[in-house]
Amino acid sequence: MKKSDSNVVNLFEQSNQGVQKIVLIDSMMMKRGGAISNPVLAYETWGKMNESRDNIVIILTGLSASSHVASHSSNPNPGWWEGIVGPDKAIDTNKFYVVCINSLGSCFGSTGPASLNEITGEPFRLTFPELTIDDMATATKLLLDKLKIQQINTLIGPSMGGMHALALIIQNNGLVRNFIGISTAFQSLPYAIAIRSLQREVIRKDPLWKNGYYTPDNPPLNGVRIARKLGMISYRSANEWSQRFGRKKSSKNNITQNTFGIENTGFEFEIESYLEHLAIKFQDVFDANCYLYLSRSIDWFDIIDYGASSKEVLGKTGLESAMILGIESDILFPIHQQKELAEYLSTNSTKVTYKSLDCIQGHDSFLVDIERFSQEIRCYLKDI
Repeated sequence: MKKSDSNVVNLFEQSNQGVQKIVLIDSMMMKRGGAISNPVLAYETWGKMNESRDNIVIILTGLSASSHVASHSSNPNPGWWEGIVGPDKAIDTNKFYVVCINSLGSCFGSTGPASLNEITGEPFRLTFPELTIDDMATATKLLLDKLKIQQINTLIGPSMGGMHALALIIQNNGLVRNFIGISTAFQSLPYAIAIRSLQREVIRKDPLWKNGYYTPDNPPLNGVRIARKLGMISYRSANEWSQRFGRKKSSKNNITQNTFGIENTGFEFEIESYLEHLAIKFQDVFDANCYLYLSRSIDWFDIIDYGASSKEVLGKTGLESAMILGIESDILFPIHQQKELAEYLSTNSTKVTYKSLDCIQGHDSFLVDIERFSQEIRCYLKDI
């Protein structure tokens, strides 16, 4: 194996402190064709499993998240849901055994396009088989089998993680007792598909993408950076931008009259500087090909693939209860999608709680409005 090849695997991974990895199976067949040998999923755990093994909470992540949902002794760095997961928090690790799983196809420890192909000794890149949400669920079930988890007390999935959770529930009737779906849906709408399609096009148009065969020391950072900016615009709301930034001028701009020269790096408005800051952080940790695969998997997902209608499929989940949380300012997964999901889940005996929250932060509210989401999750979990 070339030294540069091994760097590809680690270049985009976060610190592996506390991250555990398991080889799931010798060969895993993929829904749309092809197979991957010895696939690996990365995960982290908090709390302790009780003797009856009925206190297990599984968290499935959105597109860009790692398994590091909260800090722990092996990795004290704050997690992406630090305010919600931990001792005496809404998802109380004194009470629950919490497992956060990094999805198949990601670049944070699980097998994906940035991983080494054992046969060639080089990264999969675009030779990685076409990836679906359903494949993620299949891999997650294989991991649960390895961990000898036969039933999940509560399965939690925000955004893409909610789709992943729905696929896992439908594929394995009786595996999950309770479900929390946040800003998610059982299929994507045209607006969301259009945004993600444009993000993928921006990445592919970066000259450094090189048809997916970029080198680890020269990845298509510009494409990923712009794609992230487009993503952030869809993740948050126009009202938040107005209240937070208005038309404030950036204190760091070096704008001149020739604002469109290729050497120009300044930003006149604070909102521009803010988006640039977030995008640069993202481009340095997320692999471009992984982004393409995960993004497209969201577009492809449709629960109707499992039956005659979405209502029929979701009415046969076998869930005891579910809580569906939607955000009124979410333009990526509009509130009516969560309402419809809750309605279909409640068709049979599942007790469903549906909440429409008026958070201003749009799709990303669950990452920002910690107080409100803590309240809703804590209230739901105390009754199960």
